Amino acid sequence: MSFPQPVAVASRSVPGRPSPVLDHILDVRFTTVTVPGYGPVTTRTYNGTIPGPTLRVRGGDVLRLTQINGLPPNPPHGGGHNRPHHANSFNLHTHGMHVSPSGHADNVLREFAPRTAAQAAAGAAEPRYLTVVDVPVRHPAGTYGYHPHLHGSTAEQIGGGMAGVIVVEGDIDEVPEIKAAADIIVCINELKLKDGKVPAFTSGSWMTDVPSVFTVNGTVNPTITLRPGEVQRWRVVAATAFTALQLTIAHDHGHLPVHQIAQDGVAFTEPVTLTEIGLAMGNRADILVQGGEPGFYTLRATGVPGPLMTVRVTGEPLDPPMTLPTSLPPGRPFLDERDIAHPDADREVVFHADPGVFPGAFPNAFRMLGTHATPPADPDGDLTHDPAYGLFDPGYTNHTLRLGTVERWTVRSDETMPAFNHPFHLHTNQLLLTHRNGRRLDPPVWHDTIGLTGGTPGRSATFLVAYEDFTGRTLAHCHQLHHEDLGMMQNVTYVQDPTPAAEQQRSHTVGLTVRSLP
Repeated sequence: MSFPQPVAVASRSVPGRPSPVLDHILDVRFTTVTVPGYGPVTTRTYNGTIPGPTLRVRGGDVLRLTQINGLPPNPPHGGGHNRPHHANSFNLHTHGMHVSPSGHADNVLREFAPRTAAQAAAGAAEPRYLTVVDVPVRHPAGTYGYHPHLHGSTAEQIGGGMAGVIVVEGDIDEVPEIKAAADIIVCINELKLKDGKVPAFTSGSWMTDVPSVFTVNGTVNPTITLRPGEVQRWRVVAATAFTALQLTIAHDHGHLPVHQIAQDGVAFTEPVTLTEIGLAMGNRADILVQGGEPGFYTLRATGVPGPLMTVRVTGEPLDPPMTLPTSLPPGRPFLDERDIAHPDADREVVFHADPGVFPGAFPNAFRMLGTHATPPADPDGDLTHDPAYGLFDPGYTNHTLRLGTVERWTVRSDETMPAFNHPFHLHTNQLLLTHRNGRRLDPPVWHDTIGLTGGTPGRSATFLVAYEDFTGRTLAHCHQLHHEDLGMMQNVTYVQDPTPAAEQQRSHTVGLTVRSLP
């Protein structure tokens, strides 16, 4: 069997339109999908497949997606916005892309609701929702993703396979050694399955009671073939909602090295040779893999039972072997601390969980603390049991971010268990990671999602970010997606100039959170 690849859809020129358009329908409904190596699975899908189709565009193109909601009506919900709800509503997030977060673009505050029970009984048509994303001409060429992002339903939907890959083509694809390599999608999905279905997210024990099944392009442990000396380009996508992946290509006699050329869609200046690649939930890595000694290898992730995929090196060796590039067109210029031009440019985020705060099926409070936390309901009370403190409030703005400025953020986890991971993800603008655990990286690395494992102390990361091009309201959150659905999320607003009210609110928040860290 050939190595499975998602259906690919590319932009094309349209008469009367100045830019090429990728015009496509994403049909969302419950589908019974056969997962090779597992069996039939009934789940919500894009167009009946896991993952959804791969969308290929270039800088300057228009991504135009019509989404049909063919899901059943939502059951009633009265448990508050930081509880799982509306599992049959969704929207669309173009993960990692530098595009507008407003209007009909990458706007994750929209809701694509299904028909109500009354509408379905009356035979009303299934609703359609339009997403239109203008890809900037100078958008970095690389690998990105898409998935639903409606607060309260994200974990269950992505745990059922609702995710796909976006490829922005450009300069790095024209490097001769990369152009000669096969361009292969390696989309790793984490499905929460029990008896062939995705159980409803109805309790905090859902994570441990429902096993994870890992697939690559919709197959359990598919096999890919290389000839000795052949180079392939793998676009590795961690479309997992709950598990970070420490990846190696293992062999009886060691590891097959990989040559990473991009992280989270942004190209390096030169390939970096590694034996391990760490991907938090939502990360992507573009790597070059070269066939070595004949035999069977396995792509494995620490803590995941069984291989994710098998690599078979076989056939006549290429003579001469394919070559690797020595330099790359860099995806983005670096920022520098000297780019920070205003004195109040440092922000802190602390991921923190308080157990046993709430009655019922979801007792734990998953908080984002630090200098801009959501204020407590009772500032003078016990903050560890406060029902609002550090939890997502859709009506509160945690961060007002002014276009044209550069700021420095420090994010950390106070989890004590090293296995726990709280990836930090900021929408719209990419992050230049400069320090890990206080140690400077040389060179720094562009990310859009930064994994933070626990420990004593928990891990920390410092990054620089420039707020560019787009205004609007969007999110920063933990990309452990059941934590996000339970409140580990903040509102950010990109503005041309901060209003006095926003500055007053920010100062008020700082005053409250100085005493916040338990």
